[in-house]
Amino acid sequence: MTETEVDPLFDEKPQTTGPVGRRIPMRYLAPNVITVLAICAGLTGIRLAFENRYELAVSMVLLAAFLDGIDGRIARMMKGSTKFGAQMDSLADIVNFGVAPALVLYAYMLDQARSFGWIAALLYCIACCLRLARFNVMLDVVGKPLWQNNFFTGVPAPAGAMLVMLPVYLGFLGLAPTRAIAFAAAAYTVGVAVLMISRLPVYSGKAAGTRLRSDWVMPTFLFIVVYVAFLMSYTWQTLTLTAIAFFISLPFSARAWKRYEAADRTALAEAESAGSETPS
Repeated sequence: MTETEVDPLFDEKPQTTGPVGRRIPMRYLAPNVITVLAICAGLTGIRLAFENRYELAVSMVLLAAFLDGIDGRIARMMKGSTKFGAQMDSLADIVNFGVAPALVLYAYMLDQARSFGWIAALLYCIACCLRLARFNVMLDVVGKPLWQNNFFTGVPAPAGAMLVMLPVYLGFLGLAPTRAIAFAAAAYTVGVAVLMISRLPVYSGKAAGTRLRSDWVMPTFLFIVVYVAFLMSYTWQTLTLTAIAFFISLPFSARAWKRYEAADRTALAEAESAGSETPS
């Protein structure tokens, strides 16, 4: 690579210092290190599950999901977003939100459903891959209304990972993983997989995350502190309620999508009507 070429991985002209070679700014490397740590946490969760250390295994999967969720934000804050990092993050999502939760659930409960449980785990992993592929493709779609950026198409992969492990949370709360419950959990896993690849609009919260009214700042801080406190003190109860709350929110997301669509149709009809009434 000559001094005038742009690095294909990091989209920037690297600094060179003679024989030492090119140097890449640390702001490009830090987010990728977090992504690698997330993959390590997800894979470690799989190992712990097969060692029957299920609570620690679920904790590692949740840690992987957390790290995977912040690496992109840190990259944007540090102005270190790159094509290489985007590809790394997408591959990490498959491990952390697809493979790891499915195998932890299989080791904990689905194995009692035999082949049906394994098929359910496979379907969930494949659905997660399809969901992530569709998400990456839709990033390049141009010309769609701005309000559609506030919605995901189908349940996003991080939420799917949190939802699919609901039987594990309930097991930690005292629900014995019997054979009948294993079959029910397998059916539930397939249901989550269907939600992930569906066309169901799911509110993303991006609009709420850009601006916040000043009178909502302190209540928001308080809510976050209370939620984290409950999550640390009553982990499985809090995660169970979070999963249930997410399911409850889905009809409201669909209703909001329909309101936006109706408003778009009304605005288009008014524009066409105004155009037809304009004298030639």
